[in-house]
Amino acid sequence: MSEAPLMPMATAVWLVENTSLTFKQIADFCKMHEVEIQGIADGEVGKGIVGYNPIISGQLSKEEIELSSEDKNRSLKLVSSEVEIKNNEIKIKKYVPLSKRQDKPDSTLWLIKQYPILKDSQIASLVGITKNSVTSIRNKSYWNFNNLNAKDPVAMGLFSQKELSAAIEKAERRVKREKKEKEKLNK
Repeated sequence: MSEAPLMPMATAVWLVENTSLTFKQIADFCKMHEVEIQGIADGEVGKGIVGYNPIISGQLSKEEIELSSEDKNRSLKLVSSEVEIKNNEIKIKKYVPLSKRQDKPDSTLWLIKQYPILKDSQIASLVGITKNSVTSIRNKSYWNFNNLNAKDPVAMGLFSQKELSAAIEKAERRVKREKKEKEKLNK
């Protein structure tokens, strides 16, 4: 059984209103019953549903509709049921409440202790703190260093485990690359 188009009822409404396809062809394409399609045509089913153009959405071509309109026994074929979903997440800096702002230096201290291979710039971008603050915490010259308590930033929700893992992998690749360069220079 092939897949139905996106929004089958709205697609059926559009096909009924804009094509000369048979009820059976539309029903087969939209994975609906022929009686439902006839109800759409009579105005009894799908009242208030705005038609959804399957040509614009790339699920049908004009040629496909024309071929099926000429041959009443030919069924419509869905052009592509594979929709490419891209994850273009752009990290937007969100507002951090005053109560959570002290968590950033605490998290920075935790990252420095747990993952010393992370660069200051990596920690700064993960936690959302300045690079100078990270450097001063690492050097123990931060203005409030004595009051810092190392806290896990993932558990506190400052960033995800996935982001932390990616930063650690990047740091490990950098360390390996630097080690190879040193070995080349020593030879």
